[in-house]
Amino acid sequence: MRALGGAERDSGDPRIEALNLILEAWDTATETGIASELMAYAAIYTALTDLVAAFGEESVVALVNGLGSRILKGEFTLTKGRLA
Repeated sequence: MRALGGAERDSGDPRIEALNLILEAWDTATETGIASELMAYAAIYTALTDLVAAFGEESVVALVNGLGSRILKGEFTLTKGRLA
């Protein structure tokens, strides 16, 4: 994964800045030999623990329960040739 560049990076949007920080850390980790899958699990764990702390368990369960249909619709698929 590569951090965003150009106009996206300089947008001043804190969401873009947060994403770029995570993408940069991801790149650093994978360049040192940490498997991308391990980074993904660590990122999910970190995100879920932070969300539970901020919003509570029931809110996070509602969020997670809604992910299945979004994943199946391809919302998180970055390649155009995904399987149907």
